[in-house]
Amino acid sequence: MISIDRVDHLVLTVADVDRAVDFYERILGMRAVTFAGDRRAVSFGRQTIKLHAASELVEPTATHPVPGSANLCFVTSSAISEVQDQLRACDVRIEEGPVSRIGALGPITSLYLRDPDGNLIEIARYDEPVDEPAAEPAGEPAL
Repeated sequence: MISIDRVDHLVLTVADVDRAVDFYERILGMRAVTFAGDRRAVSFGRQTIKLHAASELVEPTATHPVPGSANLCFVTSSAISEVQDQLRACDVRIEEGPVSRIGALGPITSLYLRDPDGNLIEIARYDEPVDEPAAEPAGEPAL
Protein backbone atom coordinates (compact mmCIF):
# COMPACT_ATOMS: atom_id res chain seq x y z
CA MET A 1 0.00 0.00 0.00
CA ILE A 2 1.20 3.54 -0.76
CA SER A 3 1.91 5.73 2.25
CA ILE A 4 1.45 9.50 1.73
CA ASP A 5 3.45 11.72 4.09
CA ARG A 6 2.35 15.30 3.30
CA VAL A 7 1.41 17.77 0.58
CA ASP A 8 4.51 19.11 -1.14
CA HIS A 9 2.94 21.60 -3.54
CA LEU A 10 -0.30 22.58 -5.18
CA VAL A 11 -0.82 24.14 -8.58
CA LEU A 12 -3.27 27.01 -9.09
CA THR A 13 -4.35 28.05 -12.54
CA VAL A 14 -4.57 31.85 -12.51
CA ALA A 15 -5.49 34.58 -14.97
CA ASP A 16 -2.46 36.73 -14.10
CA VAL A 17 0.59 35.25 -12.36
CA ASP A 18 2.00 38.63 -11.26
CA ARG A 19 -1.32 39.60 -9.68
CA ALA A 20 -1.55 36.25 -7.88
CA VAL A 21 2.04 36.50 -6.58
CA ASP A 22 1.35 40.02 -5.31
CA PHE A 23 -1.78 38.87 -3.43
CA TYR A 24 -0.23 35.82 -1.80
CA GLU A 25 2.94 37.72 -0.91
CA ARG A 26 1.44 41.04 0.22
CA ILE A 27 -1.79 39.83 1.83
CA LEU A 28 -0.90 36.36 3.12
CA GLY A 29 2.82 36.84 3.79
CA MET A 30 4.03 34.07 1.51
CA ARG A 31 7.40 34.24 -0.23
CA ALA A 32 7.63 34.70 -4.00
CA VAL A 33 9.74 32.07 -5.79
CA THR A 34 11.00 31.88 -9.37
CA PHE A 35 12.36 28.58 -10.64
CA ALA A 36 13.43 26.93 -13.90
CA GLY A 37 11.94 28.41 -17.03
CA ASP A 38 10.88 31.61 -15.21
CA ARG A 39 8.01 29.70 -13.62
CA ARG A 40 6.54 31.37 -10.54
CA ALA A 41 5.28 30.18 -7.19
CA VAL A 42 4.74 31.26 -3.61
CA SER A 43 6.07 29.36 -0.60
CA PHE A 44 5.23 29.13 3.08
CA GLY A 45 6.57 26.68 5.65
CA ARG A 46 7.44 23.49 3.76
CA GLN A 47 4.81 24.01 1.05
CA THR A 48 4.67 25.70 -2.32
CA ILE A 49 1.84 26.87 -4.53
CA LYS A 50 2.92 26.83 -8.17
CA LEU A 51 1.11 29.39 -10.30
CA HIS A 52 0.28 28.53 -13.89
CA ALA A 53 -1.24 31.14 -16.19
CA ALA A 54 -4.43 29.88 -17.84
CA SER A 55 -3.02 31.15 -21.15
CA GLU A 56 0.27 29.22 -20.76
CA LEU A 57 -0.48 25.92 -19.05
CA VAL A 58 2.36 23.55 -18.18
CA GLU A 59 1.77 19.92 -19.14
CA PRO A 60 0.71 17.64 -17.68
CA THR A 61 -2.18 19.57 -16.14
CA ALA A 62 -5.61 19.01 -14.62
CA THR A 63 -8.43 17.99 -16.94
CA HIS A 64 -10.24 21.33 -16.61
CA PRO A 65 -7.74 23.92 -15.31
CA VAL A 66 -9.55 27.22 -14.80
CA PRO A 67 -8.89 30.22 -12.56
CA GLY A 68 -11.10 30.42 -9.50
CA SER A 69 -11.87 26.72 -9.04
CA ALA A 70 -9.87 26.08 -5.85
CA ASN A 71 -10.90 26.06 -2.21
CA LEU A 72 -7.83 26.24 0.07
CA CYS A 73 -7.43 26.35 3.84
CA PHE A 74 -4.30 27.84 5.43
CA VAL A 75 -3.52 27.51 9.14
CA THR A 76 -2.20 30.55 11.00
CA SER A 77 -0.58 30.93 14.40
CA SER A 78 -1.87 34.52 14.60
CA ALA A 79 -5.04 35.38 16.50
CA ILE A 80 -8.01 35.43 14.14
CA SER A 81 -8.80 38.97 15.30
CA GLU A 82 -5.31 40.04 14.15
CA VAL A 83 -5.84 38.35 10.78
CA GLN A 84 -9.20 40.09 10.46
CA ASP A 85 -7.63 43.48 11.26
CA GLN A 86 -4.82 42.90 8.72
CA LEU A 87 -7.25 41.90 5.99
CA ARG A 88 -9.35 44.99 6.63
CA ALA A 89 -6.23 47.19 6.59
CA CYS A 90 -5.42 45.75 3.15
CA ASP A 91 -9.01 46.34 1.93
CA VAL A 92 -9.62 42.61 1.53
CA ARG A 93 -13.29 41.70 1.78
CA ILE A 94 -14.04 38.96 4.32
CA GLU A 95 -16.69 36.66 2.83
CA GLU A 96 -17.54 34.94 6.11
CA GLY A 97 -16.27 34.63 9.64
CA PRO A 98 -15.03 34.23 12.11
CA VAL A 99 -16.85 30.89 12.16
CA SER A 100 -16.26 27.54 13.84
CA ARG A 101 -15.24 24.66 11.61
CA ILE A 102 -13.44 21.33 11.91
CA GLY A 103 -9.92 21.06 10.52
CA ALA A 104 -7.79 18.00 9.91
CA LEU A 105 -6.63 17.98 13.55
CA GLY A 106 -9.72 19.30 15.37
CA PRO A 107 -11.81 22.44 15.93
CA ILE A 108 -10.72 25.64 14.16
CA THR A 109 -11.93 29.21 13.86
CA SER A 110 -11.92 30.44 10.27
CA LEU A 111 -12.20 33.51 8.06
CA TYR A 112 -13.07 33.22 4.38
CA LEU A 113 -11.92 35.53 1.59
CA ARG A 114 -11.22 35.31 -2.12
CA ASP A 115 -7.98 35.70 -4.03
CA PRO A 116 -7.89 37.80 -7.24
CA ASP A 117 -9.07 34.81 -9.31
CA GLY A 118 -12.03 34.06 -7.04
CA ASN A 119 -10.50 31.04 -5.32
CA LEU A 120 -12.01 30.61 -1.87
CA ILE A 121 -9.32 31.07 0.77
CA GLU A 122 -9.92 29.96 4.35
CA ILE A 123 -7.54 31.21 7.03
CA ALA A 124 -7.91 29.15 10.18
CA ARG A 125 -6.49 28.87 13.65
CA TYR A 126 -6.81 25.77 15.80
CA ASP A 127 -8.90 26.45 18.90
CA GLU A 128 -6.56 24.33 21.03
CA PRO A 129 -2.84 23.82 20.47
CA VAL A 130 -2.26 20.66 18.42
CA ASP A 131 0.78 18.50 17.98
CA GLU A 132 1.57 17.69 14.39
CA PRO A 133 1.13 13.93 14.04
CA ALA A 134 3.84 11.69 12.70
CA ALA A 135 3.25 10.51 9.17
CA GLU A 136 0.23 8.25 9.16
CA PRO A 137 -0.18 5.43 6.70
CA ALA A 138 -2.78 6.10 4.02
CA GLY A 139 -6.29 5.24 5.14
CA GLU A 140 -8.31 6.74 7.93
CA PRO A 141 -7.21 10.27 8.94
CA ALA A 142 -5.91 10.78 12.46
CA LEU A 143 -8.36 12.98 14.41
